[in-house]
Amino acid sequence: MVNRNALRAGAVAAGVTLMTLISSPAFALTRDDGDDPGSGLSIGETLGYFVGLPILIFAVIAFLVSLPDIMRKGKN
Repeated sequence: MVNRNALRAGAVAAGVTLMTLISSPAFALTRDDGDDPGSGLSIGETLGYFVGLPILIFAVIAFLVSLPDIMRKGKN
């Protein structure tokens, strides 16, 4: 008799394996019509876009959310 947890773990492992195989970049180097890739990003640009910009957006949103509380404390 197969344990339910073992069956569930096998199903999850099979699903993850299938999704990994489906998303593999096997055809990533095949050029299509109209495909015109640009130049790559430098390390600074990459860090700015994918690290700095999200942190900046988070900080602005956090400031805007806390602004009413800051204004209320200033009146007292």
